Amino acid sequence: MVDDNSKGPPPNRGKIAAFHHHGLPPPGFRELFLAGMAKPAKSIADAALFDRRSANFRRLCSLPEYYIERCELEILRDRAVEIARALGPAVQLIDMGQCFSPQVSQLLPTLDRPWGYVVIDRDTDAVLEDARRVQERYPWLWVEAVLADMRTGFDLPPNPGGGHRVAYLPGNAIGNVTPADALTQLSLWAGELRAGGLMLVGVDLRKSVLIIEAAYDDPHGINAALMHELLRRANRELDANFDIRLFEHRVHFDADRGRIGADLVSVAQQDVRIGNQTIHFAEGEAIHVGDSWKYSVEDFQAIARGAGFRPVSVWLDSHELFSLHLLAVS
Repeated sequence: MVDDNSKGPPPNRGKIAAFHHHGLPPPGFRELFLAGMAKPAKSIADAALFDRRSANFRRLCSLPEYYIERCELEILRDRAVEIARALGPAVQLIDMGQCFSPQVSQLLPTLDRPWGYVVIDRDTDAVLEDARRVQERYPWLWVEAVLADMRTGFDLPPNPGGGHRVAYLPGNAIGNVTPADALTQLSLWAGELRAGGLMLVGVDLRKSVLIIEAAYDDPHGINAALMHELLRRANRELDANFDIRLFEHRVHFDADRGRIGADLVSVAQQDVRIGNQTIHFAEGEAIHVGDSWKYSVEDFQAIARGAGFRPVSVWLDSHELFSLHLLAVS
């Protein structure tokens, strides 16, 4: 049931204020995965299929080699007063992280009397679970859930609280798309936030190739397990018969472009059944499963300006590995 009522007192404990479902249902795992397998060069890198709630993703974030979440949490802790002052009181926080992340969990209590919280996801169960968890923890917040695909547009609920509307995209999620697509998506989000809107964006910085490769090809095999999880999900949900042992995780870093890519490479010639389809893999053929782009502060701010934002502030962790940008809609 869709409830777009956004007036009245805060909801009862654990019951969110509203659930908004706008337009056609966002594409699901089946549609996105099969579309990637049908490409001449098989790729699901742009489909954002990784589950940030999974045990493997949480294990990855806890590794000493994987610095991204740790550095962002450091910024949010050490610069909490500056960030809260820059965002102002009574904000409506728009969570674009596709799960109630540790970063959002750390940011929310440091804000000055936040009025509302809106979580966006394209999975109904996930978005409602996150919204209810936040409502249970913060019963005085006006919590709303929006079912939408952030890459193609969405409608935000009203913001009658009096403060800024603040979108937060943590964890270098903006780096999972090409710079051209980042420009397109930021332009879309600037239009959704409208004049007076603010955006916090986590952005991974360019750094030594040794640090980057250790983070994305860790010796513990957690990155590989996260990538293989996509094939296991296809086996469960799409009636596929991927043999995980026949796909090897490989990463490759392009230092000139600032991009690290990840593939699952077939180690033998094989046919894989997905439902009633048969997909052929040559030996050495890859499924491109992910990209992560790294920026300098100046390069990302140039993209943000081109998308209709004005850079306001940027904060770095103590080792200058990661950055958190505050942008204002121009």
